[in-house]
Amino acid sequence: MITRRYLTHVATAVLAAATFGATIPASAQDKGELAYMTPGLDVAFWRYLSEGVKSVAVENGYGFTALDSTNDPQTQLQNAQDAIARGVVGIVLSPTDSSTAPTVLALAKDAGIPVVIADIGTDSGEFVSVIGSNNYEGAYGVGNALAAAMTEAGKANETVGIVSISQARLNGQARTKGFKDAMTKGGVTGDAGLQQMQAYTAEETFKFTQDMVTANPNMGGMFVQTDGPTLGALRAIKAARRDGDIMVAAFDGIPEFVPLLQSGELIVSGMQQPYLMGVRSADAMVEHLNGGMPDKEITVPILIVTSSNIGELLPTIKETVFANEIE
Repeated sequence: MITRRYLTHVATAVLAAATFGATIPASAQDKGELAYMTPGLDVAFWRYLSEGVKSVAVENGYGFTALDSTNDPQTQLQNAQDAIARGVVGIVLSPTDSSTAPTVLALAKDAGIPVVIADIGTDSGEFVSVIGSNNYEGAYGVGNALAAAMTEAGKANETVGIVSISQARLNGQARTKGFKDAMTKGGVTGDAGLQQMQAYTAEETFKFTQDMVTANPNMGGMFVQTDGPTLGALRAIKAARRDGDIMVAAFDGIPEFVPLLQSGELIVSGMQQPYLMGVRSADAMVEHLNGGMPDKEITVPILIVTSSNIGELLPTIKETVFANEIE
């Protein structure tokens, strides 16, 4: 359920800065500055999550800055050093992958700066709280929906390809396993291979999809593990004149998904709620800074969105997924 509190967060965020990602100077605040470190603000998911963090920071009288790691561990390390040097009072971290997070956590610990982890997770290290989604369950739900659609269409014996996020990320591993487990249970076991993203762009996934379609003439399904790249997959399928023949499932959500789901061009998307995740992450940090003890693990539900339920879920999606960026 969307509460008045979350609507207040959105309104506050809109008033706080006219340009997304603008730094709110700590000198103008009584309580210091919160930093959000993100893999890439060019990805809608991280932009929406950042908006959630910012809304809570502003509401509670903290400054805010978003630091873009551009999916590069060295840039992430420099961002952590910069945040520590400027004396932030807390860091919300979405690491480039789980193996790079411990270095940031160690630096922050040495500086006495608390860290809340928002999504992806960490292989080790000390942190206040980790806020995320159950990626296994979400991907399992996506797999269930795709397997059912393929079976209904007489495609249960055809192959399925995966374009995955980094399998060095704990959430990437969970998405792959959850999806595969659901497909196996649904009786769809044909494997068209897995390609692992590096650039996280639609262009990259367009090329991956072209290769899969060419190598697998019996391909009937596809799972793309994040949002924007899914558009590249759909373009490649159209270019190969296989639209309507290869069923596509996705993860996360961008506004372009709404008409695609409504038309059935996209079968299903397991939408995390990044704005809500950002809100919960910043809430945990503020609670800690106020002397409280937030839960060590906080789970934000994933919405399994299909053409049959998109109408019912759209008001929630606009708020907690898209940060009210669409009408």
